[in-house]
Amino acid sequence: MREQSRDQYQAIAERLLSANHVVVSTGAGVSKESGVPTFREADGLWSKFRPEELANVDAFIRNPERVWEWYQWRRDLISKVKPNPGHYALVELDTLLNRFTLITQNVDNLHQVAGNEYVVELHGNIQRNKCHKCSKFFEEGSIVFEQGSLPKCDCGGLIRPDVVWFGEMLPEDAIQTAWIAAESCDIFLSIGTSAVVYPAAQLPYIAKDAGAFLVEINPEVTELSPLTDISIREASGVALPKIVAALKDL
Repeated sequence: MREQSRDQYQAIAERLLSANHVVVSTGAGVSKESGVPTFREADGLWSKFRPEELANVDAFIRNPERVWEWYQWRRDLISKVKPNPGHYALVELDTLLNRFTLITQNVDNLHQVAGNEYVVELHGNIQRNKCHKCSKFFEEGSIVFEQGSLPKCDCGGLIRPDVVWFGEMLPEDAIQTAWIAAESCDIFLSIGTSAVVYPAAQLPYIAKDAGAFLVEINPEVTELSPLTDISIREASGVALPKIVAALKDL
């Protein structure tokens, strides 16, 4: 089994080295390895709520303070975690390869903290904020939520976290960039995602249809697994450093 794994890493490294364009798509599993709870994991007060009850426009209009409190709880959790070896391995891949596009469904900003300068964020970024009325963006740290005082924009609109809520469209520029990247890549790596949340889950299928070599890194079998050329059943923090090591040996 160990020998087979080495062969797989070698095959992936060779594909990466010869590729003109490499696309990586990451999901919640990558962040969970750093200790970030998945979207549906909560404890204490928030265990009484389903995410759908808080992460939507209607909930924000009805009770913006409750929604802000939930997101502040999530931000506090994320502030206590650090990127894991998988995150840092992706930074190395970015420096080693000809053309590298990193797409993520995660909103925790850990890819950027690790050192990836350009990340296509399909679901936004929990560290940023925007006005719900005029869509003006506010950078990290510029808006602070305090109980009893909801942040407001100069236009009078309520400021909210810059994340995609249930029922909202993904950012047009992000999804368009992701689509084009998937259609033009030579190798597509799906990492730490269950491959069931659309439209992000469609990206590996687009890449495969366009002729890309498809790699999955996930401890669990997913709906995407039967379509892949290579599936690595390990955590990204284990598998990605091995791929980087194999690439450096070539």
